[in-house]
Amino acid sequence: LNVNLSGDFSMEMLKEYAEVLEERIEDIPQITKVDIRGIQEREVKIDVNLYRMESMEVTFNDIENAITSENMTISGGDVVVDGVRRNVRLIGEFKDWREIANVIVKNEKFNIVRLRDVAEVSFEGKERESFSREYGAPVVMLDVMKRGGENLIEASEAVDEIIAQAQKYDFPEGLEITTTNDLTGKTKTQVSELENSIIFGTILVVLVLLFFLGLRSAVFVGIAIPLSMFIAFFILNAMGVTLNMMVLFSLVLALGMLVDNGIVIVENIYRLMDEGYRPIQAAKYGAGEVAWPIIASTATTLAAFVPLALWPGIIGEFMKFLPITLMIVLGSSLFVALVINPVLIALMARMKPRGVKILAAIILIAGLMMALFGVPQAGNILMFMGVFILINPSIISPVTNRFQISFLPRLENLYKKFITFALHQKRPIAFFFGVLGMFILSVFLVKAFPPKVVFFPSNEPAYLNVFIEKPIGTDINETDRDSRIIEQKVLEYFKQVPGYYYKTLENGERDTVEVPDTNLMSIVKSIIAQVGNGTSDPSEGPSMANTPEKARIQISFVEFSDRKIKNVQGIISTSDIMNTVRELLSGNPGVRLVVDKDAAGPPMGKAINIDVSGDDFKKLVDESERMLSFIKSKNIEGIENLKINIQTGKPELTIRIDEQKARRLNLSTAQIGMTIRTALFGKEISQFKQGEEEYDITLRLNEYTRNNIDNLMNQRITFRDMLNGQIRQVPISAVASVKKSSTISAVKRNDLKRTISLQSNVLEADGFNPNEVVAEINEVLKSEYTVADGIDYEFTGQQQEQAKEMKFLGKALAIAIFLILIIIVAQFNSISSPVVILFAVVMSFTGVFTGLISAGMEFVIIMMMIGIISLAGVVVNNAIVLMDYTNLLITRKELELEVSGKGKDRLTVPYVKEAIIEAGRTRLRPVLLTAITTVLGLLPMAIGLNIDFLGFFATGDPSISLGGDNVIFWGPMAWTIIFGLTFATFLTLVIVPVCFYLALRLKYLVLGVPRY
Repeated sequence: LNVNLSGDFSMEMLKEYAEVLEERIEDIPQITKVDIRGIQEREVKIDVNLYRMESMEVTFNDIENAITSENMTISGGDVVVDGVRRNVRLIGEFKDWREIANVIVKNEKFNIVRLRDVAEVSFEGKERESFSREYGAPVVMLDVMKRGGENLIEASEAVDEIIAQAQKYDFPEGLEITTTNDLTGKTKTQVSELENSIIFGTILVVLVLLFFLGLRSAVFVGIAIPLSMFIAFFILNAMGVTLNMMVLFSLVLALGMLVDNGIVIVENIYRLMDEGYRPIQAAKYGAGEVAWPIIASTATTLAAFVPLALWPGIIGEFMKFLPITLMIVLGSSLFVALVINPVLIALMARMKPRGVKILAAIILIAGLMMALFGVPQAGNILMFMGVFILINPSIISPVTNRFQISFLPRLENLYKKFITFALHQKRPIAFFFGVLGMFILSVFLVKAFPPKVVFFPSNEPAYLNVFIEKPIGTDINETDRDSRIIEQKVLEYFKQVPGYYYKTLENGERDTVEVPDTNLMSIVKSIIAQVGNGTSDPSEGPSMANTPEKARIQISFVEFSDRKIKNVQGIISTSDIMNTVRELLSGNPGVRLVVDKDAAGPPMGKAINIDVSGDDFKKLVDESERMLSFIKSKNIEGIENLKINIQTGKPELTIRIDEQKARRLNLSTAQIGMTIRTALFGKEISQFKQGEEEYDITLRLNEYTRNNIDNLMNQRITFRDMLNGQIRQVPISAVASVKKSSTISAVKRNDLKRTISLQSNVLEADGFNPNEVVAEINEVLKSEYTVADGIDYEFTGQQQEQAKEMKFLGKALAIAIFLILIIIVAQFNSISSPVVILFAVVMSFTGVFTGLISAGMEFVIIMMMIGIISLAGVVVNNAIVLMDYTNLLITRKELELEVSGKGKDRLTVPYVKEAIIEAGRTRLRPVLLTAITTVLGLLPMAIGLNIDFLGFFATGDPSISLGGDNVIFWGPMAWTIIFGLTFATFLTLVIVPVCFYLALRLKYLVLGVPRY
């Protein structure tokens, strides 16, 4: 977050106002640090005249000792006078900076030398370390940094409150204060979209429950959603987990799964009530009958997420809240299903129509009261619920009853006929190999038409960064001049009427989109330019050093849904804007320029990052530059601006001391070094206080003298010879030599080896894939490039992270399947049933692969692999419940026919087939319900349909929009589960019974059990 101060005030006044805000903002618990940019700090400068200092035999130490010994306040202790104890304090600090010039720096043989005789004293600005501008106008900027793990929105609101209070009570009119680079708006939008996805998904889930189960059962099942979330929030809060986007998406992902257990429990209880059981008995027996299957099915789902909760590294830190939240909320839903739902049904299942009307009236009155007394949102929701309950008997129930009485029985009969057909004679074998063939075909399609593989989803930029870099050693004023030229080009582009941008078409060609009668400023939130400190590219790692050769221009855009311009259809693509800006700014001689966007996901380095390492540094530099030239000569498309991460041309003066000469003259390297450092860099020798402020007192040579090499080398080191007590003066050139050379900006090590990195972004917005570009570079290097002896190279950055995360996710999937297998084996106490269920899990990937190719989607490694692991846990649920009920029917039939079920004494095949068919027909509704609710719960997120339900109930405006940052980021994971679960429903209802039947036939064949 940046706070910018501007107006018709001097920079000194703006600095004072900024310091007021700095002090107050740093007191906010969520804020860790505030830096002021774009100001020139003041100091008391003592610019020494070298020739006068030498002629009067004064040294830097003389001046320092004189200043520090005069500029101090000393406590002398206490004195008791007339019975009163008084503190004695000696005040000697300078009251006015001009007093410093009169300090006596030397008094030898009554020859008094004052500071003014050898130096000029001034009170002015230090050398600039940074410049800041907003829309081209100078500003004083506060760079506010949030403490890790703290609430971003609370921190931003606290900063806004401090600014508002200061403007109201402390600051003068005309002082303009703006905030930029504020991620709060984006965060609020994403959180709001996720919240509304939860509400939308909940509505869709409850509507499905309404049609399948009726209003009363839908309420009993649907209550699992808010109750489970409430319990989860309570546990997460106790764990110290704050509400974030990962937690919210986890709730979206869990929406459909939260009602799975409730559906099985409620459906089973109502089935027993239809068979004549009293509500309390039905609740007891119904919950007990399916308790272990749903505990096992929930355990398998949780088992799929256990490995993800142990995810190491920066990606793990970023994603860990997803599995943790899912495990907590699904565990909560199990508690609600086993404890809360049976109790509610037992108490309220037989509620009379009159009681329902009274309940609806109470809800209506409560909603009306809340709407009248200032809580319109909650009031409107309650009134909507009351009206819905009232109209249910006359309007909604007839429709849902017709669906349940007419459609569902026909569907069950149709399913019964189909599963009977599938289990007839040799058709089970045909179905088995048919599904296996579909899986092989889907894998072949992925190989034949490989999708574009990316690590994280490619997001639409929320802001652009134009990184400007001059040769190392460039003065900050020179960098500022060049950055102003580039900044002006950016401003002119966005302010140009008519506006335009280049759009990349699907065939790779470029089209120019014109914005008639207006410019692009309506989609821009701010344009900030910074020069000097704080302008390094974050993807290259943190930099604490002064960077006078670097600058950054940041263009922040309005929220996704607001990127609309009159007379231009649809949302303006900021990726297209980025490409246009990149082309606009090409061709700036003497400037290295990179146009980049905000990264999706955690920072992982550059898309192209080649680490070249070795022990011989000169050889390493030569080899890195040779490799850089080689890759550039190949003109590989998609590389933005390949460069070495160090600069080798940093100008340097090397001074060598002749130690023998120096020692003979009683000089040490430390004396010479400190003299040169004080002369050039300067030395802070004391502090000057003015009011509440403290300013450095800096001693060094004046500008003319220190910027001349001859003057520097010929300056005399003045000291008292300890042998004879006489003052001696020795020129530095008498004991040292100087040589012009160049050096590097930094030396980096990796595993103790010196390392240089070749880095670049990939032009993803132009359709280039980082993996493909890196693969092409790797192929060229392997086939045509020979590395010098003693030098090694490897691809790191995103590629290294990608390989590492793929390895982990592969292990996580294997561990998840292993844990699921252990739970299933423990549940069924057999091998055949777990094998059948795991077969269904693997075959469900057919839906993922086929959907991926059919939709032409990218394979987003992180999101889709998490989706596949999540799918493994979800698919098992229905299969466990179905097979457990099949085994239950077989056991009941064995008891009825007095068959032991051991050895050869088993049910004949027709009875087994009858049990399989009946179990499938009975579990058809819950299987369809769990699949449909999970899919519908994810659908709003997958398609990016955003409806502001909270705003609708508050103001009547639903603010419907399509797309956004959330669908770009979370959509691939949602579609993975939707594709896989849709196909898995067919597997559960058809292939699982078929495979169970084949496994039983195989067991009968091995044991010699007669078929009839």
